[in-house]
Amino acid sequence: MRYKLAVLIEQDKDGFYAWCPALPGCQTQGTTMDEALANIREAVSAYLDTLPEEERAQYASQEVLNTTIEVDVA
Repeated sequence: MRYKLAVLIEQDKDGFYAWCPALPGCQTQGTTMDEALANIREAVSAYLDTLPEEERAQYASQEVLNTTIEVDVA
């Protein structure tokens, strides 16, 4: 079965850090964006494999919307 989950990725001095907010502790990193995406897909899949089917659907049904804003600071 295919699930859709939100992941967040931030660039830092070491590369890219990725995590899935819906799955506590599900996080990884990569030196490139593509590597971080591949790693988080693997981490999410492994995490979901440990859950009963009912719980998988519960976590996967949540969607996170993300945007950026600009603010003026005096």
